[in-house]
Amino acid sequence: MASQYYSCMILAFFIAISFSCMDMALAARQLLQTTLPPLPTVPTLPRGNVPPLPTVPTLPQGNVPPLPTIPLPSIPNIPSVPQVTLPPLPATSLPNFPSIPTIPTTFPSIPFFSPPPSTTTP
Repeated sequence: MASQYYSCMILAFFIAISFSCMDMALAARQLLQTTLPPLPTVPTLPRGNVPPLPTVPTLPQGNVPPLPTIPLPSIPNIPSVPQVTLPPLPATSLPNFPSIPTIPTTFPSIPFFSPPPSTTTP
């Protein structure tokens, strides 16, 4: 039973590999193109005479009065901002950090327990 399942899996895998090959796909396409009859040509439709587009009439140009000029008020002077002096920062010392711990390179051995005594059969 297992050997039958195994052979079916091998056959399915072989078929999947053969279909995924690009050369096989191109060969199948070429084979389909050579065996199909050529498509019939579509006859060209007669072209009718299209009337010319009408001309766009020109719009009358009116006299538009110029826009009135409005005098803009002058921008007032911005007062200057006084300079602020900050007090100096207090001098602080950084705390001493402990040195970086080292990683041990040797590991302690793991104790193994002795196996249980075997039972003897009479």
